[in-house]
Parts: sequence; C-alpha cells; structure tokens
Amino acid sequence: MDETWRWFGPLDDISLAEIAQTGAQGIVTALHEIPYGEVWSREAIATRKALVAQQNPLCWSVVESLPVHEDIKRGVGPLDRLFANYRQSLANLAAEGITTVCYNFMPLLDWTRTDLDAPLPAGGTALRFDMMRMTAFDAFMLARPGAEEGVDPDVLSRAKAWIDRSQQADRDTLLTAIMAGLPGAYARFDVEGLRAALAPWEGFTAADLRASLARFLAEVVPTAEELGIRLCIHPDDPPRPILGLPRIVSSEEDIARIFAMQDSIANGLTLCTGSLGANPANDPVRIATRFADRIHFAHLRNVAKENDGSFQEAAHLEGDTDLPAVMRALLDEEARRRAVGRADHAIPFRPDHGHALLQDIGRKTHPGYPLIGRLRGLSELRGVIAGLKAGVSHG
Repeated sequence: MDETWRWFGPLDDISLAEIAQTGAQGIVTALHEIPYGEVWSREAIATRKALVAQQNPLCWSVVESLPVHEDIKRGVGPLDRLFANYRQSLANLAAEGITTVCYNFMPLLDWTRTDLDAPLPAGGTALRFDMMRMTAFDAFMLARPGAEEGVDPDVLSRAKAWIDRSQQADRDTLLTAIMAGLPGAYARFDVEGLRAALAPWEGFTAADLRASLARFLAEVVPTAEELGIRLCIHPDDPPRPILGLPRIVSSEEDIARIFAMQDSIANGLTLCTGSLGANPANDPVRIATRFADRIHFAHLRNVAKENDGSFQEAAHLEGDTDLPAVMRALLDEEARRRAVGRADHAIPFRPDHGHALLQDIGRKTHPGYPLIGRLRGLSELRGVIAGLKAGVSHG
C-alpha cells in the first residue's frame, strides 16, 4: 500500500517540507483555484506536479478531487460543455502521468460536521457530527420546511432546548462548522444564503440524483478507460440525507448499484472507512472485501457512533471499524493484482482526518487535517501494515 498525504496546495498551512518528514511520498491534491466545470490545462497540472516534485521524495499521485459541477448533479442546463471539459481534464491528467482521480457526487455540501473542535478527554480536539445540533440548525435556524419529519422526538426536544438557551455566538459557531463542508474556494453562506442555495434542489430526489450520476458515468467512464484513468467515487459524509438533500453513495447497496451503471474498472471506489463506518447498517470490512477489485484509493479513519445518529472522529485504531481487518482485505487485493500481473497493483491510502494534538492546536489548518494528529494516524496504520505483513494476528 502506498502512503499518501492530502495537501491543499500553496495555501495549505502545512508545507511540503513538513509532509516529507512524515514518510509519506504520495501527495493527494487538486487545482482548487480552478472554477468548477473549467478545464484543468496540462500546463497548470504540470506546474503543480513540478512544485510537488521539488520537495524530494514527494510526487503528485492522486487527484482529490476533480470536482463535478452542480449542474451535472442536478441535470440542468447545457451539459455537453461540462462533460467535454471533464473529459479533457482527464486527458490532461493522464498526459502528465496522474491516473487516480477521486470525486464525489454529494449535492452542495462535500461533508458536514457540527463541531470542528470537540474536546477530547486527554486533550486535543476532534471533528464531530452531533444529531441534536444538526437538528437545531436545520429545524430552527434554517427553518427548513420538513426538517422535523422523521426526527426522533427526544432529539427534536433537545434541539429546541439548545436553541432556546443558545447565544448568537453559539449559533454563529454552528453555522461556521456546517459551512466548512462547502466545496470550492472559501465562499461561505449565511443562513439566508444557504436557503437560497438549497432552493434549486427542492423536490430533487435520490432517484433524480442517481439518474444524473448514471449520465455522468456514461459520459466520462469510457474516456477514463481509454486513458488508463481510475475514477473512484467518494462515499457520502455523513451517509444520510442532509438539509433535505439526497445522498446516493451511503451503503453497500448504493455502491453495487453504481458499479452496475458502468461495469468498468475505470468506475471505482474511494474506500472511506469513516464515511461508510458512520452508517450503522454498513460493515466496512465486508464492503472492502466485496468491492476490493474496484477500490483504487483508500481514506482510512475511524468514527465512534452514538445511538441518536451522532458520531465523532476517533483515533485511527479506536472507534467502531476494525481497520486492521479492512487493511488485511486491501493487502490481499494487492497480492491478487500482483499475481495477475497488474502494474497498478498498489492501493494508495492516506490517514484521513485526525485529532488536533499538541502544536496542532491553534494552527490554521483545514478542519480535520492537522499535522501531528494525522502523523499519529499514519504511524499507527504503518504499524498495522508491518504487523499484517509479518503475519501477526490482530485478533
């Protein structure tokens, strides 16, 4: 398995020199400055690739993400240009030797948390999704019609109590946390702006979103296959509808349905054990085993779930998912690929999210992407791999 590290480009507070010291050699990044739907030129890709390579021994190994325009997800407007631009970006990436491309198909929000710095018992902080606080935002701050439907009465009651006792600063902090999941540059909405952004999605169903994904895959997978590109869709985070927006990459069944849309090795999965692990119905070990041949990239992290639907980022070897068993499945798949002579047998992985620890506290890194916390996670995962290769049982 190839060790990688997510880097958000020149604006990332964590430098390439620091990343080189972690031992990871593959960089996971994107051209975040290019607007969604525009072509990633070969020149821009080559420039970023050369910048990464200046810091020995790093190389740009995975794109995360080549974003899908919201019009494609909604299936509105003239889409031919957007599909053509996506295909051209894939061709330009392949020309520069970058062939693993992660993307997501989540409407509007890439990920959602209610707390960016939930305190940990021994010190440090973690990302957290609190169902009560999410309900407080959705039902009472956003006042979205239908927000209370299907919500546990106890959660709704606690959400109302929180709103009643909250100060404006509390509500502002909650809004900031939820807006941190918006894709793109650094644009953020206030409550009114978010209502306006959600309005075009009103009445849009999971079936509608699946139809949009099927069309997208039909437009780009054949090109990816010709180019040797491995597309790998990222699961929903969290794996449930958010703010009335449908989600269609939340379960084992969802993944199987997506692979059936285009039966091609180019139509693959980013195995995110944290996103999938936040769904109580999912078994990430079973998912990793069942879909091993279509896993092209792995985000390895862990979450601790709570009965009301809340979850918190756990240390990599803690939480509810048996990460050593997941990694055993991935190592077995790598061995299978080598046995059949596949040149791309290695599965790149990165420590995903991490607790903010020690000097991470107060540093202006992207939420969930501290230096020391992820280095701890990488070290633990590296140890698991060494143990599994040595034949040490983790049971």
